[in-house]
Amino acid sequence: MSQKIKNLLLLVGVIAMSSLLFTACQDDDTGGDDPVDPTDCIKHSTNITADETWTADQCHILAGRISVEAGASLTIMPGTVIKGEAGTGPNATALVIARGAKLMAEGTAAAPIIFTSIADEISTTDITAGNFASPNLDPDINGLWGGLIVLGNATISASNDNDEDVSEVQIEGIPTSDTNGLYGGNDDTDNSGVITYVSVRHGGSNIGEGNEINGITLGGVGSGTTIDNVEVVANQDDGIEWFGGTVSVTNAVVWNAGDDAIDTDQAWAGTLDNFVVITPTNSCFELDGPEGTYVARHTITNGSVVAGNISADASLIDTDNSTPVDMSNVHFLAPLKNDNDAWLTFTDDELDNTTFSNITFEVTQAELGNLMEDGTNGLPVGILNGSTPQADVSGFNWTWASRGGALNGL
Repeated sequence: MSQKIKNLLLLVGVIAMSSLLFTACQDDDTGGDDPVDPTDCIKHSTNITADETWTADQCHILAGRISVEAGASLTIMPGTVIKGEAGTGPNATALVIARGAKLMAEGTAAAPIIFTSIADEISTTDITAGNFASPNLDPDINGLWGGLIVLGNATISASNDNDEDVSEVQIEGIPTSDTNGLYGGNDDTDNSGVITYVSVRHGGSNIGEGNEINGITLGGVGSGTTIDNVEVVANQDDGIEWFGGTVSVTNAVVWNAGDDAIDTDQAWAGTLDNFVVITPTNSCFELDGPEGTYVARHTITNGSVVAGNISADASLIDTDNSTPVDMSNVHFLAPLKNDNDAWLTFTDDELDNTTFSNITFEVTQAELGNLMEDGTNGLPVGILNGSTPQADVSGFNWTWASRGGALNGL
C-alpha cells in the first residue's frame, strides 16, 4: 500500500472520529487545575481578540482556522499539546498569528510545545514522562491538519498582476476573504513574539489544487521575533517557508517534508543557522528571490542534510535567476541518482547572485563531478567533497527526530 493511500485512509478515519474523540471538550475555556485527562480538552472555535493563555493542564483543540488578531497576544505554556481537527479547503485547520498580534510559545527542552493532529494520541502526560514521540502515528504520516502561520509587518518583495510593487499580499493557505492572512509592511524590526522548543507534526492539509499549508509559514515576520529550537515532522508541503521579512531562525529540524524542506521567497533578509534536514520528498532547498524591485539577501549556514529520499526530479539546492543567498558550512549525505543525473543544476545567472562556502557532499572526488549537470568544471566555487557534518545536534535531544534515531551519525 502506498504512503499516499495510507495517509488518505487515516485522514478519512480522523474526519469520522473528530466529533467523537473529544466529547468532553469545552469551547474556548481556559481550563482548570485538575490532573491531565487525554479526553479533557479545550476546543477553540473562534478567533482570539484579547490576550489569552493556553496551559498544559489540558490539551487544546483547533476546531478550524483560528487567528490571533492584531493587538492580541496568545501565550502557550511549556508542555502544552495543541491538536488540529481534520479539514481541507476553506475548512483546513491552522493557527494564524496575524499582523500586529503575538505568539508567546516558550517551551523548554524538558517540556516542548507540540502542535499535532487530533488523531495523535500524545498527551501532556507523555511529555511530563519524557515521551515526546507520537504513541500511535508514524513520523511520515502527513496532511492530517494545517500548520502554524505567523505574519508580520516587515518588508517583502512582491508585485501585482501589472508588475507594480505592493507592500502587502495574502499568505498562501488562507482564503483571500480572510484579511487576517495579509502580511508585509515597512517595519523590519516588527515583533511577532517568541517561538522556542516547538514541534509541529503531521500537518499540511490541502486547501486547493497543489496548495497545501506549510509546517511553519513566516510571512513578512520581523527581526524582533525570536524563533529558536523548532521542529517540523511529516508536513505534506514544505517544512519551513519564509515569505520576505527579516526574522532569523536558529536550531531547526525538518524531518520527512512532503515537498521542500527549506523554502524562501520574496527577498527574505534573515539567517537560518544550525539546522538539520532529513529525507524531504522534493528539494532540500527551494530558494527563490524577489518578486518586486526590492532586493535583500538571506544566509543559510551550519547545516547537515540527509537527502536519501528525494524524488527523481528534485534538486539538492534549487535557486532561481534572482536568488540572493549566501550558503556556508552545509554538509550533504546525498547518494547519486541511479542514472547519474545531476542533483545540482545552476545557470550562470543563478550563480551571479548566490555564493557557496564549504558546501560538502559525502561522495568521492570522482563522483563529485556527477553532482553537476556539466561535470566537474561546472561545479560552483565552494562546493567540495567531504565527510564532516556541520550542524551541532547536541541541543536537539528534545526533538522527535532525535528520540526516533533520525539524527544518529550527525
